[in-house]
Amino acid sequence: MGLANVKVDLEAIISGTQEGKKQELRLWLRMLSTTKLISQEIRRRLRNEFGATLPQFDLMSQLFREPDGLRLGELSKRTMVTNGNITGLVERLEIDGLVIRETPDGDRRVTVARLTDKGSTAFAKMADAHEGWLRDMMADVEPAVIADMLTDIGLVKRSASNHLSGDAGA
Repeated sequence: MGLANVKVDLEAIISGTQEGKKQELRLWLRMLSTTKLISQEIRRRLRNEFGATLPQFDLMSQLFREPDGLRLGELSKRTMVTNGNITGLVERLEIDGLVIRETPDGDRRVTVARLTDKGSTAFAKMADAHEGWLRDMMADVEPAVIADMLTDIGLVKRSASNHLSGDAGA
């Protein structure tokens, strides 16, 4: 097996650390590796079943919630994707007939993107599949454990937010 085929879990970084030590590091690596694992599978399934990328799915998700559309700058903020990349994503989705770009009131400085009917239908199918995939991937975890983890990870998120430096929280 070549080196490229070896999957290394991020938690391997602390494999030799004594149990009970470096708990914050362990938690961070566990969250990161779990997110990476799930994201990779979601990306693979979106590509294989819908010919879509995760950034396209995320962009369409934002537009699905805003039937009147969103300015490209707002899409960039909400998806944490640069303005240049948002433009490319929107152009690709427009070519596919899933998104339309408009200039409200003829102001060429402002571009609003919104889903077409075809885009709304396509996204609804992807969102249903996405929800099912997550349910499948977490099928071995009891609902009560998931509920507790949501509460607990909320505490971790709040603590991290309370200790951001500078304008990191902006």
